[in-house]
Amino acid sequence: MKKRKRALTLLEIMIVIALITLISGVISYNMRGTLDKGRAFKTERAIDQLRDMLQLCQAENIKVSDDKATLKAALNKLGLAKDVDKLLTDGWGQPLVVQISDQGDIAITSAKLDEFQKNKK
Repeated sequence: MKKRKRALTLLEIMIVIALITLISGVISYNMRGTLDKGRAFKTERAIDQLRDMLQLCQAENIKVSDDKATLKAALNKLGLAKDVDKLLTDGWGQPLVVQISDQGDIAITSAKLDEFQKNKK
């Protein structure tokens, strides 16, 4: 008695491909939200780190202002940041907005983070 090899039919192959497509679509949809949460977390940590470094600059009498070139120079002079350009960007790759008042108060914002938090509510 000979055994016959059973081949997959075209219909079975199409069903498997459809299931793989459906599953990958669901996974990619869920990953998008997770990636945005990760970017938001990275941005929040970068803002905290940048604020701390700028306060250290002020404590060490290193001139700090809103100007991007002056910020870079101050952070480089402090020597704690490995990559200053990366520190001055948020998780989405957009530049952080740094505002320093005359009293020395530091406000750091990210448009993308604000948008993400607004959409999250």
